[in-house]
Amino acid sequence: MRAVLAMLMLLTLAACGGGRGAAPAVVAPLRPHLGEPISCVPYARARSGIGLSGDAWQWWDAAAGRYDRGAAPRPGSVLVLGRTPRMRAGHVAVVSRVLGPREIMVDHANWATGAARGRIMTDQRVVDVSSYNDWSRVRVWYPPIGALGSTAFPAHGFIHSASRYAGG
Repeated sequence: MRAVLAMLMLLTLAACGGGRGAAPAVVAPLRPHLGEPISCVPYARARSGIGLSGDAWQWWDAAAGRYDRGAAPRPGSVLVLGRTPRMRAGHVAVVSRVLGPREIMVDHANWATGAARGRIMTDQRVVDVSSYNDWSRVRVWYPPIGALGSTAFPAHGFIHSASRYAGG
């Protein structure tokens, strides 16, 4: 675990936005020079190998035709949360484990505020609270309170790390 944190040493915090520049077609695995503070987009890109850019909420549409997308979580997939008035850039998190049909654990960055802003959080609980068990609304573990947050966030679904087409 410390090795992962040490590998993420030099990225800068930019809320959850990933910038507007083009991302490389192939993303290298985590490198020793990456670190905290870090926003969710570069962390998810490095952790998952999914080569998308832009704000987190834009990942869902950007993945169309490039990566498989779906409503079922898989380890290594990226959960894409939509934007809200309080979370204008959306959020992305990497599925670390699937615990059941309505519960997963994720690794993500920049979820908390205050002193925890820009920090990497691993094995954080996310629960599907949608009416139809389709992962369209989720509650996310919030470290400052040590519990699931009270807000149900809109979710687009999961982008799976394997490229849809063999050519990328």
